[in-house]
Amino acid sequence: MLTELALFLGGLGLLVVGADRMIEAAGELALYYGLSAFFVGVTVVSIGTSVPEMTTSLYGAYYGAGDMVVGNIVGSETAQITLGVGIVALIAPFEARRRNVLVYGGGMLLAMIVMILTLEDGVIGRSEGFLMMLAYVVFLHDMYSNEGGGEIAGEVLEERQTPRETVPWILLGLALVVLGGHLMVQNGIDLAATVGVPEYILGLLTGLGTTAPELVVAGLAAYRGAGGISVGALLGSNITDPVFSLGIGALLADVSVSGAVLGRSIEYMLGVSLLVLLVMYWREGIDRPTAVGCLLLYLPTFVVL
Repeated sequence: MLTELALFLGGLGLLVVGADRMIEAAGELALYYGLSAFFVGVTVVSIGTSVPEMTTSLYGAYYGAGDMVVGNIVGSETAQITLGVGIVALIAPFEARRRNVLVYGGGMLLAMIVMILTLEDGVIGRSEGFLMMLAYVVFLHDMYSNEGGGEIAGEVLEERQTPRETVPWILLGLALVVLGGHLMVQNGIDLAATVGVPEYILGLLTGLGTTAPELVVAGLAAYRGAGGISVGALLGSNITDPVFSLGIGALLADVSVSGAVLGRSIEYMLGVSLLVLLVMYWREGIDRPTAVGCLLLYLPTFVVL
């Protein structure tokens, strides 16, 4: 059991570190070749921070661990909207235009609802996975029309490095992601069977780890004094994960879940997301006292099952 636990945690660490290095290097490479900061923001950064969830989804679908896949996404979503928003606002309270809260927050809630609806029959098939990914592409197009991605890249990327500097990091990051995802999912399944913990709960715990890139991206932006940190930078991956990350796994193999997955934790994820968005809209941002409340909202995650 100790060996499986060590390999599980080691795989999670490799997955997170690899994704972090790959995101930054890929963003710098894209800027070097003249792609706009906006394009980098809505693609490389927004999608890149969800690489751990995508990897978990692919491996989980391949190994038939649907409960872990969904648990990971639910855990990541809940951590991002509570811990992510709370940590950023503690470092640097931020303002949010109500229009942006409606655009990004509405997209996030819609993505969650789509995920819940596709899970109703207990199976997400390949056709559903494809439609989920297509819906995300449509959202990216709409976000492009609203010109909201330049802020995301500007808050994360500082320099334009040469391909000689960035390509090795991209390849290394990719290798770490592939190896880490394999170790985490395979040993997570074995660990759940050995300890008797449901895969879904293990997925919820894993979601806290795989959301680390999002927390790092938003936290660094706040630490660097980006007082105008965009709502998109905070909520972008919460739009990506329920549809694109889950859809890409279903595209590889049908994602089957047990009845236990369709429980209160998903309802709590949706409810707490709506609550934080309402506060963000009403107060036009998040200050430090409100940030503490966001952090406390994460605590019931593993109680409400």
